[in-house]
Amino acid sequence: MAAKGESILVVEDEASIASFVSLYLKNAGYGVTTAPTGTEALRSLEREQPSLVVLDLMLPDIDGIEICRRIRQKSDLPILMLTARDEDIDKIIGLEVGADDYLTKPFNPRELVARVKSILRRSVPERRELQTRQITHGKLEIDAGRREVQVGGEEIQLAPKEFDLLWELLDHRGLVLTRDQLLERVWGYTFAGDTRTVDVHVRQLRRKLGEASPIVTVWGVGYKVAPARDAAPA
Repeated sequence: MAAKGESILVVEDEASIASFVSLYLKNAGYGVTTAPTGTEALRSLEREQPSLVVLDLMLPDIDGIEICRRIRQKSDLPILMLTARDEDIDKIIGLEVGADDYLTKPFNPRELVARVKSILRRSVPERRELQTRQITHGKLEIDAGRREVQVGGEEIQLAPKEFDLLWELLDHRGLVLTRDQLLERVWGYTFAGDTRTVDVHVRQLRRKLGEASPIVTVWGVGYKVAPARDAAPA
């Protein structure tokens, strides 16, 4: 069951989807508010402080990408994005602006509830307060307490799950982590989830970190961190 007081804002213009998503979330113990448009969603966010937003990508006025971007300008409120198109580009764009996870329609509502629970479980303040360590790997510096990443002294902006994935891999240097292990450790899934989620985040990390990216693909298994390359002397 949900922790007492946890509430979800469901932003979805299809009434039937909003209705059954709300039903399953309420049955799981969450308080639920719905908004059929991006404008109403932004108004609701000004009035209330939900624990998480379930956000449809395609809305009749302001699209989900823009809503996500505006939320991220003010807070790290967890966001689960819904997309009707099973295309990597939509997912990558959603993750780029700071969505924590995504689901492609049609989806099993029980899986949606499971993902909501895992996102909330992994975003509690107590967990972040415990992460006060720093890791240096070549030109890459990552501060878990501040949730900051720098390459050669320049800060790199990462989405929440991109940061968590990078930290998990660096924290297990020397080990190969399977996609299922990463889903469990980073996303909190205790079931066989969609491992493409991991691949999309890895691609984003490689693009943002460039040559400083330490992530190596172990074909047929998962990912690991390559040995650090020391910066060449000036």
